[in-house]
Amino acid sequence: MTTGRVWDPAWLRDLLLSALPEETSLHGNVPEARFVYLPASHRKALEPNASVVVGMRGAGKSFWWAALQDSKIRSLVSHLAPHAGVSEKMHVAVGFGETAPGPDTFPGRETLEKLLSDGVAARLIWRTVVAYHADTKDSPLRVLPTWQERIYWVTNNPEIVDHRLAERDEAFAEAHTWFMVLFDALDRSASTWKNMNRLIRGLLETARDFRPYRRLRVKCFLRTDQLDEGEVADFPDASKVLASSVELTWTREDLFGLLWQYLGNASHKGAEHFVQISEAHFGIRWEDTQVGDVRVRRVAPSCIYDEAAQRQLFHSIAGEWMGRDWRRGFPYTWIPNHLADAGGNVSPRSFLAALRAAAQDTNERYPAHDTALHYESIKRGVQRASSIRVRELTEDYPWVHALMEPLSGVVVPCDFAEVALRWKEARAIEALRKSAQRDEEKRLPPAHLEMGVDANGLRRDLEELGIFRRTHDGRVDIPDVYRVGYGLGRRGGVKPLRTKASLGG
Repeated sequence: MTTGRVWDPAWLRDLLLSALPEETSLHGNVPEARFVYLPASHRKALEPNASVVVGMRGAGKSFWWAALQDSKIRSLVSHLAPHAGVSEKMHVAVGFGETAPGPDTFPGRETLEKLLSDGVAARLIWRTVVAYHADTKDSPLRVLPTWQERIYWVTNNPEIVDHRLAERDEAFAEAHTWFMVLFDALDRSASTWKNMNRLIRGLLETARDFRPYRRLRVKCFLRTDQLDEGEVADFPDASKVLASSVELTWTREDLFGLLWQYLGNASHKGAEHFVQISEAHFGIRWEDTQVGDVRVRRVAPSCIYDEAAQRQLFHSIAGEWMGRDWRRGFPYTWIPNHLADAGGNVSPRSFLAALRAAAQDTNERYPAHDTALHYESIKRGVQRASSIRVRELTEDYPWVHALMEPLSGVVVPCDFAEVALRWKEARAIEALRKSAQRDEEKRLPPAHLEMGVDANGLRRDLEELGIFRRTHDGRVDIPDVYRVGYGLGRRGGVKPLRTKASLGG
């Protein structure tokens, strides 16, 4: 399997294609323990006292929301981060998320909006959800069949609710464990920013209300644009909740650590060989953890942050340069740099998607190449990851496509006046306002759609999402991960995708 260059390129490409997932989104499903990679910066986010976890799309919010529901993965986390307070025996419930709502889980969007329109306080809705899950099965609250009836009961029996929660808190304290209710995908909770902000504000209030308990906790996974403190944190003691907030980010070292996690734990027969060769030739030390009947390999933390070893290992896979010589850049830094948003953040989903696409493209175009990944295929992999990122944005924020499509062909950096003119010619803002007024619209419009008449509110929205970047001289720049997918140009940059079909992914 190895040659003088350490790897047989065709064999290694086969391992990459076998190990890296074709579909990188879990859609609420529990991940496999062997592919769970825990960046050091994420450990604090898993602690029960970290009530608010913030991150961009694809940073890992829904991943950890799903992972914490699985006792085996909690056992793994307990081994990897013993001081995080996560354990196999802790009790976890879902208060809202990507799974289906129902009488035994949580109220869905239509129920929530009906409750809000009836004047029910958002804080009371979430307090009822948490109390319902925390209580025992024979409690009066658990017997009631609908959320509306439960909320009415909680409203009219506050002392009983307090007493029941205190009893449950004592029981979990005596068992030396935690009870935690997880909330995710709050964009699905409402069809207007006003209602979503009310619900998030009420959820943060609920998290505050449960902090005095010793063992009852609420954990909220929020997108960065959902935590507008002026809208959702204007209540007493909000600072106590936000002080414990943690942002999910990925360093370059952790992105490659995730790659090794997939390669070392793949079902492919070559996974063991990859581990052996990376240890023998590159000094990468591996550790084993047993999770039930599953063996989980991981690179030792000291090696994860050894940049020289990581770079050497990856360049044995991808080659040393992004062209015929060093002037085109080096794959180890080039790939993360070209996948970063305007804030410098890289989605691990985009990273894995780019590498898988690069392996597939090398197989098809350069099967005899002397490394597993060809540099031109890596560029096409970034194009593929960009198209996926664009599709994800369209799913979460359909209005972004309406603003970016008219900019196809623009070369960045450019003056904002050129952007505003393109929007005006395409009547993009007018279309967004009409869309926002339709009752059937099921996705939130831009938060600052009505801010001023010169489109600066929309510029602010795109900057907050990491799509636009304001240069030092006030012009608009767009990072490659979005620029390529939306068909904008840059002198000397990765070529943009040109067709609407490619934008759809």
